[in-house]
Amino acid sequence: MEQHITSFVGIDVAKETLEICILPEDTRKTVDYSSRGIQQILKLLPEIETCLVVVEATGAYQRQLVSELASAGHLVAVVNPRNVHHYALALGILAKTDRIDAHTIAQFAKERRPRTIPQNHEKQEELQQLVTRRRQLVDLRTAESNRRENLTSRSVKKSLNMVLSMLEKQIHAIEKQIIQLIESDDDWDDKSKILYSVPGIGLVTAATLLTELPELGLLNRKEIAALAGVAPYNRDSGKFRGRRSIYGGRAPLRKTLYMAVLTARRTNPVIKAFADRLQQQGKSYKVIAVACMRKLLGIMNTMIKTNSMWNPKYV
Repeated sequence: MEQHITSFVGIDVAKETLEICILPEDTRKTVDYSSRGIQQILKLLPEIETCLVVVEATGAYQRQLVSELASAGHLVAVVNPRNVHHYALALGILAKTDRIDAHTIAQFAKERRPRTIPQNHEKQEELQQLVTRRRQLVDLRTAESNRRENLTSRSVKKSLNMVLSMLEKQIHAIEKQIIQLIESDDDWDDKSKILYSVPGIGLVTAATLLTELPELGLLNRKEIAALAGVAPYNRDSGKFRGRRSIYGGRAPLRKTLYMAVLTARRTNPVIKAFADRLQQQGKSYKVIAVACMRKLLGIMNTMIKTNSMWNPKYV
C-alpha cells in the first residue's frame, strides 16, 4: 500500500476552521469546519489510496473529519500532538500558527508514515458516543456519591439521592442502547460473544474494546499493548538501568482494562495464577496490575484473531 502513496496531507483541526497542506505540491487552503468545508477538502485531495492524510488527536474535534475522510476511502492516521510537536522541535521549527502546523503535520506524514486507522465502521461513531456518555454519567455518579458522605442536611441528602437515582436510570438506559447496537451488527456481535467468554470481561470492557481498539485482532501482542499504553519501555543509559514504565496509549481504554483486571484477578484462573506468581516474586502492586492488563489484552487479541472462545487449556 505504501508504494502507491505519492502525496502527504496534513490537516490542522480547529474548532471553526481546517487548515490543509498537501505535499509535495505544497498546496495550502483554509476552509470552514463544516460539512461544506469537508466536501471542499475531499475535492482537493488526490486520488483515494494515493495520499496519506494525517490529523492530530484533538479530543472530539477531529472525529467528524476523520469519519468522513475514512468513509470516502482515504488513508487516515490520527497521531498524538506531542509526537508532532517534538518532530517540529527536532526540525528547529519554533513558530506556531495553524498554517505552519498543517505543513509540519504533512512533513511528519511524509517522514514517519504513521499507522492508518482501520476502515471506519458505519456505526462506530454512535457506539463511541454511547460509551463516552456512559463513562461521563458514571463519573457524575461517583462525584455525587462522594458528596453524600458526612452530610447532615436532610434536604441536601434528598437532593443527592434524587440525582443519583436519575443517574442510575440514565446509565441503565445507555447500557441497554449499547447492547442493542452491538447485537444489531453481526461482526460486533460475534466479537462481543468472544470477549464475554473471558472470565472478568463484561459489557463495559467489551464495548470499550470495540470502540477504542478497533485494531484488536489485527496486530501482534506487542503492537496492541503499545496502542493500549500497557507496554513497558526501557530507560537505560550506559551503566544506568532505570525502572521500566508504561507511556502514552489510549487512556480510556487503559482505565477500563484496569477495572477489568480487578475482577479477572478474582474470577479468571489464568490471570489469578499469573498475578499470584508475580506477587511471590516480590513485584509491586502496580507492576502486577499492568502485567495482568497486558496479558489479558494479549489473550483477547489472540482470541479475536483466531475467532476462538475462551479455553484456559490453550491460553
